[in-house]
Amino acid sequence: MKIVVLGAGLVGAPTALDLAAETRFEVTAADRDAEALARLEGKPNIRTVRVDLADPKTVTRLVENYDLVLSAVPGFMGFQTLGAVIAARKSVVDIAFFPEDPFLLQEQAEAAGVPAVVDCGVAPGMSNILAGYAASRLEETQSILIYVGGLPEIREWPYEYKAVFSPADVLEEYTRPARYIHNGELVVKPALSELERLEFPGVGTLEAFNTDGLRTLARTMRIPHMKEKTLRYPGHVEKMAMFRDSGFFDTDEIEVGGVRVRPRDVTARLLFSRWKLREGESDLTVMKIIVEGRRLGNALRYTYDLLDRRDPATGIHSMARTTGYTASCALRLLAGGLFADKGIVPPEIIGRRPECTAFLLDALRERGVVYQETVEHIS
Repeated sequence: MKIVVLGAGLVGAPTALDLAAETRFEVTAADRDAEALARLEGKPNIRTVRVDLADPKTVTRLVENYDLVLSAVPGFMGFQTLGAVIAARKSVVDIAFFPEDPFLLQEQAEAAGVPAVVDCGVAPGMSNILAGYAASRLEETQSILIYVGGLPEIREWPYEYKAVFSPADVLEEYTRPARYIHNGELVVKPALSELERLEFPGVGTLEAFNTDGLRTLARTMRIPHMKEKTLRYPGHVEKMAMFRDSGFFDTDEIEVGGVRVRPRDVTARLLFSRWKLREGESDLTVMKIIVEGRRLGNALRYTYDLLDRRDPATGIHSMARTTGYTASCALRLLAGGLFADKGIVPPEIIGRRPECTAFLLDALRERGVVYQETVEHIS
């Protein structure tokens, strides 16, 4: 079975390596970045192709030669890339954090007769799958609350943060308005709002703030209360709010010394040289999913906890593992015929199938990514 991974960056490369570990797959990694592809050259069962994935027609032509597609491109080009893959009538798992509504491609995907699994990383992704799974075990679900963050293991002043996925998508978390559900109604708040501090075993105190991570859950799950918050070390939010409110994250061009520039592009160039994880530095991913509801007259709380760190044996960062392996294991669901729904498929739809959730949890556990489930009776 021939698989192409679109994007060979921080997440795409480990995803390709994971798929290439199975001899039943022939894996190709595609990217325009020669340096990113060079890190994969010579690896068993992987070939590379240098191509500009920003051109949808090029993407359609490329994927026509493959059985399955995994899209790990940056969010700003994710929607058009997904549309190009669907146009080629190829089954796809997508982890691009794009701002557009994926259901705009529903008619196209249904007509193509292929599944397009969207938002299939760690969060959104596994967070949705476990939320959907827990909700399916309840007769009435009252709330879903998700906390998630990717962090450097060592805190360093002044930012106490390192970028562990696409730089453009990090800034999106700080600027894109956050949507959540309260009392059954859609609420829109600014990103970085409603700050709270929480304790996480093995990590310590973290601050949580609103981001637009609820994604498709706001449409597919009719539950009175749903919210997703991003986690950072204390003090980071205040700095990012200052940058945002001072215009450093703006996307409208301004003139500086006779040159037209976007403030966000300049800020990203400056920040990410300082936010880049250095060789050997470790990161961690922490997530807590809390689902409450009723079953057989009892009030229940399902909690799923994840604390994952960089794998010292492979050097693969935690965010790449938790995000990329969710996607690669979901692709195995499609490859094995375990999930065959057509059209746009949000992760929570997969989560409603107990056999699919069990498959993913087992596959992730084999890769050292372990979710701990706790079930409690509550008053």
